[in-house]
Amino acid sequence: MSNAATFDTRTDTAIPVESPLAYSYRHSGAPRGSGYRLKLRERAMQGHLILRGGAIVLDEAVRDVLGISLPGQPQALVHDASGERSIQWLSPDEWLVIVPGGEEFPLETKLRERLGDAHFAISDVSGGQTVLELSGEAARELLMKTVIYDVHPSNFPVGKGVTTVFAKATTILRRPSEERWELVVRRSFADYCYRWLLDAGSEYGVNVEQ
Repeated sequence: MSNAATFDTRTDTAIPVESPLAYSYRHSGAPRGSGYRLKLRERAMQGHLILRGGAIVLDEAVRDVLGISLPGQPQALVHDASGERSIQWLSPDEWLVIVPGGEEFPLETKLRERLGDAHFAISDVSGGQTVLELSGEAARELLMKTVIYDVHPSNFPVGKGVTTVFAKATTILRRPSEERWELVVRRSFADYCYRWLLDAGSEYGVNVEQ
């Protein structure tokens, strides 16, 4: 195992932990209703790890520990059988792993043990970003007027993810299924992106799931 200093960022505390959108719900509201064409929800408090290193070494370790292989193609996104754990290709030696909240530190520890003295880096960025999920018949239409990347199905099939610009904010845009899109955004941009989505989606009707 490497001698890097590691610590669990999700320790027990008496201080209430809030999602990045908790402030937004209180101050911008969370519209609900019928007749909506766009559904929005935050997949909050998940575990986010950035892996960097050689693909062959990391792939063996990730398969042993997580049961998923690293994506074999650029801009690819893969999930486990449950759909709760994913790995996305970010750059030639960089991958984003998202797992249910609380799993990130044990996963990091097991990966470090498995990788030993290999050349790699693991960064826990769970507290710095969140995932906004879009679904509904108007989801792609909203993205077409908000992101600079071509989201037509012929160019953005299921299982693809790219780093792009969403309403002047950097985001990772992913398409995990036919019906769903995901925006991985920085925590500091979460309220801005949420309010933008409410405004840009108002013509379709937005239903926010908390």
